[in-house]
Amino acid sequence: MRSSPSRSPLRRNLWFERAMALLALANLGLVAFDSAYVPWRDFWFRNFPGVTRVYDRVKGIEPHRDTEAYLASVDSLQQELQQFGLQSPQVQARLQELRDRSTEMISANPFAISDKSGTLEKIKNRMREHTFGQRRGESATQAFTTFWSTENLSQRGLVPEWKFFTQEIRPLIALNYYRSIGENGESVDWFWLIDVPFVAIFALEFIARTFYLSRRYKSLGWLDAALWRWYDVFLLLPFLRWLRVIPVIVRLNHSGMIKLDRVRQQASQGFVANISEDVAEVVVIQVIDRLQSSIERGELSRWIVQSVNRPYIDLNQRDEIQELTTHLVQTTVYKVLPKMKPELEALLRHSIDKILSQSPAYQGLKAMPLVGDLPRQINERLVSDVTGGMYDAIVLALEDKAGAELIGKLVKSFGQNLTTELQQQRSLQEIQSLAIDLLEEIKVNYVRRLSEGDVEGILEEMRQVRKLT
Repeated sequence: MRSSPSRSPLRRNLWFERAMALLALANLGLVAFDSAYVPWRDFWFRNFPGVTRVYDRVKGIEPHRDTEAYLASVDSLQQELQQFGLQSPQVQARLQELRDRSTEMISANPFAISDKSGTLEKIKNRMREHTFGQRRGESATQAFTTFWSTENLSQRGLVPEWKFFTQEIRPLIALNYYRSIGENGESVDWFWLIDVPFVAIFALEFIARTFYLSRRYKSLGWLDAALWRWYDVFLLLPFLRWLRVIPVIVRLNHSGMIKLDRVRQQASQGFVANISEDVAEVVVIQVIDRLQSSIERGELSRWIVQSVNRPYIDLNQRDEIQELTTHLVQTTVYKVLPKMKPELEALLRHSIDKILSQSPAYQGLKAMPLVGDLPRQINERLVSDVTGGMYDAIVLALEDKAGAELIGKLVKSFGQNLTTELQQQRSLQEIQSLAIDLLEEIKVNYVRRLSEGDVEGILEEMRQVRKLT
């Protein structure tokens, strides 16, 4: 079944992204292998000698002439022993050669050039221990001289001594090597020949992507399009090759081969948790400081003056202030006041009782027989009539068009008179001083509490919101 045309380009693009991600991953693997090859060469030499035979050429590594000649002399001794025997002149000459070469190897230390002086020390210690046992004070030169002697080989036997050298000494000597030095004074390294094809492919891809982005998004220049894929630049650098891990991880994530969203979220949330307290405190304090500076510069007074003198620009032929006021008044009258009626009556009753209790005539009237409860009944009736009358009057005024206009004029007059009074120098100075002090107290009392809030709790709420969305 053929795929739909709408999905085919996306599928081809995904396969291309994955192929390039795998190519970058392979290149990174080669870079890691090359970087670790010299420190780990002993491992490859012992377990995978075929790898060293091939890759030694890349790193300019070749057998050291002195140690290689030493092992060649040992091989010649083995052949001569089989042909002529231990007491033959040929074997005696070869043993003397090995004694001389051993002395030269210990004194010249050919292992130093490959930074393997520790290997030479290991060889010397093994030879001393094998030849002299636990005896101290004997030199490694004496140990080799004794080992390559006719008396030692005849007393201990050729087979055991040959087995010891083959298993304990020869592998250590074979580890030594010589690495060529170039004209620049650095060790020879031909890895760039392996790396060049990868760099060429990534360079062509980078140019093609940059060209495509600059043509697709007209607002992007060529440099902006190049910066869009800034991490791919690490694939082109002939130095600091370990930085290629950055584009490799990004490419694997973009291609869907690995998922780093949770890692990115946890890292970003941890970063936010660490800096959110400081950021919150800095932002809020900065806002409050700017408000205080604006008030001190007199911007509050200029705004009040301009609000009166500046002509008002109406955008939609509606008086929003009047409509908002009408809406608030209607909500208060029809919804709020009926629910507050018992409390208003109690307050009014308390006020009337307080006033009447100070009247001697009212006190005398309460003391008369058969009349004591009458003042209370009158008070209740008076409170009920006053509150009911006031509420009915307000409702009637709202339902009456002329009454509504009068309320609107009342509110407008209140705002104008309040603004005019606020323009008085004394009132304005007092308002500015109070506002600055209030902002300072808010900064001291509440900003610190805000910055010390439960940041982890906020992040948990954010995670829950993300799950819901």
